[in-house]
Amino acid sequence: MGAGASSVVGPEGYGRGWEQTSLGDMPESCVAAVLLYLDPLEICQVACLNRAFRGAASADCIWAAKLPANYRYLAALAAAADDDCGCDNAAEGSARCCSSAVIKREIYARLCRPTPFDGGTKEFWIEKDKGGFCMSISSDAMSITGRDDRRYWSHLSTEESRFHSVAYLQQIWWLEVGGEIDFCFPAGSYSLFFRLHLGRPQKWMGRRGHGSESIHGWDIKPTRFQLSTSDDQHTASESYLTKPGWILYHVGDFVISSSDEVTELKFSMMQIDCTHTKGGLCVDSVFIYPKDHRYEDECIFCQKIL
Repeated sequence: MGAGASSVVGPEGYGRGWEQTSLGDMPESCVAAVLLYLDPLEICQVACLNRAFRGAASADCIWAAKLPANYRYLAALAAAADDDCGCDNAAEGSARCCSSAVIKREIYARLCRPTPFDGGTKEFWIEKDKGGFCMSISSDAMSITGRDDRRYWSHLSTEESRFHSVAYLQQIWWLEVGGEIDFCFPAGSYSLFFRLHLGRPQKWMGRRGHGSESIHGWDIKPTRFQLSTSDDQHTASESYLTKPGWILYHVGDFVISSSDEVTELKFSMMQIDCTHTKGGLCVDSVFIYPKDHRYEDECIFCQKIL
């Protein structure tokens, strides 16, 4: 019996015996049960191991668990953005994104790419590694006191912004910047940041720098940040703006309990002490990240105001 068993050819024709099994012998359903515990990037890596893992890594049940709960809503916005861009194959891509037959892995891949909306002044995407929802709101979508007066504000083109331009404050007595958005955020906990830069952003020989000649007034009184939601979440914080370079100033956190309800989110920053002027500040955008996000820019967690 032992001789007979040793002569059995393996399932993929490699001449293996019953006791000489490998990962390739695992049923796809078993592999899929294991992949559910991996992050999306890890799933893509193990898909290269063999045919069983490759098949399991494409299963809808795997990627459905990684997608945001309201992925259909997000996919519809992505499809509309693809139609509006006028790109080649945009209609085909949007049809795939909205089709019920499309595999979830393709939807996940599409949502990882930034989706512009509201005239290109806002973008959303999901993290490649965790699937967390992220959003960025340009300064063009915000209300800025005195922005139309060139004595105070100007617009600078820069590659250091997702939106390729920033609002630059030359000098003002009263600083007030605010914005709001109505959106169906996926359920979860989020942090909101203002992305700011002291001085004009500059590059010399490929290295970042800043012009400091016009920076003044930010170390006298702190700047106040606030956010509120339509379900009565409120937070306020403050910080002195003294750090050079691009900085994410943490305004506060909020929680979304339902992915199917529109949340109205308002945010602001202000420095309205009129005893002194302030200037030399770039206002790029507001970022909304999952609370456990790994940040590319340096972060300053402002002091909460009770």
